[in-house]
Amino acid sequence: MKMWSSQNLLFILSLALSRVTRAAEVIHAAGYKGREVTVSCPYEEGYTSHEKYLCRNDCAKNYDVMIKTSEGEKGRYSIHDDNKKQVFTVTISDLYPTDAGKYWCGVTRFGMDPYTAEVKLEVEPDSCCDRSTNIQSYEGGSVSISCVYNSQYRNNLKYICRGKQPSTCLQQALITSDNKRKGRFRLTDDKVSRKFTVSITSLTQEDSGSYLCGVHRNTGLDVFSAAELEVKGQRSQIYQTILH
Repeated sequence: MKMWSSQNLLFILSLALSRVTRAAEVIHAAGYKGREVTVSCPYEEGYTSHEKYLCRNDCAKNYDVMIKTSEGEKGRYSIHDDNKKQVFTVTISDLYPTDAGKYWCGVTRFGMDPYTAEVKLEVEPDSCCDRSTNIQSYEGGSVSISCVYNSQYRNNLKYICRGKQPSTCLQQALITSDNKRKGRFRLTDDKVSRKFTVSITSLTQEDSGSYLCGVHRNTGLDVFSAAELEVKGQRSQIYQTILH
């Protein structure tokens, strides 16, 4: 009878553990190396006054706990608890590739701590891309940069920026699909062929350089493709140089 009771207790305990794991939602987070990422962890109303924390791996050891709400800031980690929204947020700054992995949003209580969410964090290099499209045009003329995207992004925001740094591209966008004409730039989106095109007029040699085509995603990192633009001198000047 005692052996049956022990087995029954172990079964109930394992069932409770499985319920805690299954009840936790999965949050996918991503950030760029050297930048920061913020993770939002929801919790139930009954835990508003409880301490919250973010832990890593199996959360079995003290050093698995990265930060608690009672600490506020700890190294590269900071935490804030919004009791009204029942969400606590953790920001990790100066990301390293080794920060990638599995985390848990936890709540401290008497007995077994509940994990309100599982966090899967990805850390990507802040550079793009392995391949780029080379485009040439002439000073005073115009050029079109075509950017292909996948079908699931038909209704997503599109944009283009200069440089090769994805983390700041949207903030420094030259034009977006929300504002399809801006100065010398014009953006058209062909959702049938899944391609948006950015036209630049009145080119100068200062327009030469690297460009990133971006598609904004609601979750995870934005999707990019790259182009290299070379603006040569005016055609008439080049022709006169050849004649002389």
